[in-house]
Amino acid sequence: MSRGPAQRSWCVVVPHHATGARLARHRLADELADVVPPALLADLVAVLAELVGNAVRHADALPGGVVRVAWRLRATERGPSVQLRVTDGGAGAGPRMRVATPDAADGRGLHIVAGLASRWGVDRDGLGQSVWAEFDPAGSHRPDLVAAG
Repeated sequence: MSRGPAQRSWCVVVPHHATGARLARHRLADELADVVPPALLADLVAVLAELVGNAVRHADALPGGVVRVAWRLRATERGPSVQLRVTDGGAGAGPRMRVATPDAADGRGLHIVAGLASRWGVDRDGLGQSVWAEFDPAGSHRPDLVAAG
């Protein structure tokens, strides 16, 4: 892992299709592999895949049949802070955590997001919705994500 600029931001569009999650995961991993600890990168990739997958399954596409994926990396004294944001055309009720039985095939995604991220939420405007997740080393429940001091 090398030290890079104090802040980096990216914004890409991916298809509103199952391949969109794969493309987003690969792009994120390529961009951040040399900048964040491997454990954090694994969590970022898992959460991004879940957010894009949810956008594809449960929400409308943005104009052009796409989902917008953005991430922002900030260097802090305690380690990297990252925000992921997935913007889609919106859905009726918006994302919510569900109760999944042990035998259910789905319904655990936002629980995974909540478990890995420091916090997450939803922003809505007239064009759609953005689901975001933040990874803050100071508030992390994972000691392997905090830089050694």
